[in-house]
Amino acid sequence: MSDWFTVDKIDPDTYILSEYRHWEETHCYLLNGSESSLLIDTGLGICNIGEQVMNLTEKHVSAVATHIHWDHIGGHTYFPDFYAHKDELNWLNGEFPLSLEQIKEMVMDRCDAPVGYDIDSYEFFQGSPTRILEDGDEIDLGGRIIKVLHTPGHSPGHMCFWEEARGYLFTGDLVYKDTLFAYYPSTDPQAYLTSLKKIAILPVKQVFPAHHSLEIHPEILIRMRDAFQNLDTGGKLHHGSGVFGYGDWAVWL
Repeated sequence: MSDWFTVDKIDPDTYILSEYRHWEETHCYLLNGSESSLLIDTGLGICNIGEQVMNLTEKHVSAVATHIHWDHIGGHTYFPDFYAHKDELNWLNGEFPLSLEQIKEMVMDRCDAPVGYDIDSYEFFQGSPTRILEDGDEIDLGGRIIKVLHTPGHSPGHMCFWEEARGYLFTGDLVYKDTLFAYYPSTDPQAYLTSLKKIAILPVKQVFPAHHSLEIHPEILIRMRDAFQNLDTGGKLHHGSGVFGYGDWAVWL
């Protein structure tokens, strides 16, 4: 199972751990500071991401999910010290809107699972965070300050993480190249627009999404904001209005 994760280095202190053998191509990010480390998202939970992280840092690791969806908290079980936004605590305590069977189906959908992997062993992570995050909070890793940006839309407690000193923006499921999902009952298209406006004004140098292509540049933040704004102006920024394509990305409302 050691080949489940693909590890890439962004800089000497920052790594990407990707799960390319599942169609969602989930990316997790390890940020190492001088005192501690932060793992942004922990993936599907099919293989032990904790073992991979131990090869990349000897420091204490805290985990944080951009949001409490199954493909972002699957490896939380390996990190007792984890953070979550206050608006999604109920999803960590038995109120997630999908059943375990539905989640298992999505885990195995278009998945090149490791030989011998038993989907019946899969569990949807539940637990109590060691720190509850709100908009504007800062996570100090020692020499690295990561700012929490509450960016609802894809989910109520969705967060982006902004490292101003390096110009890094970790966007979770708010921004990536492919079809953005904003049609679930738990999504909010109007909040999505507000969140895009929030991040589009930042002096971002590099965008790090949670899925698909890593060839993504800050200009996409402006394009997405403007597209959502045009949908809103045209009265189409609401559930049920359809799928709208913009070349290298789309949104399903």
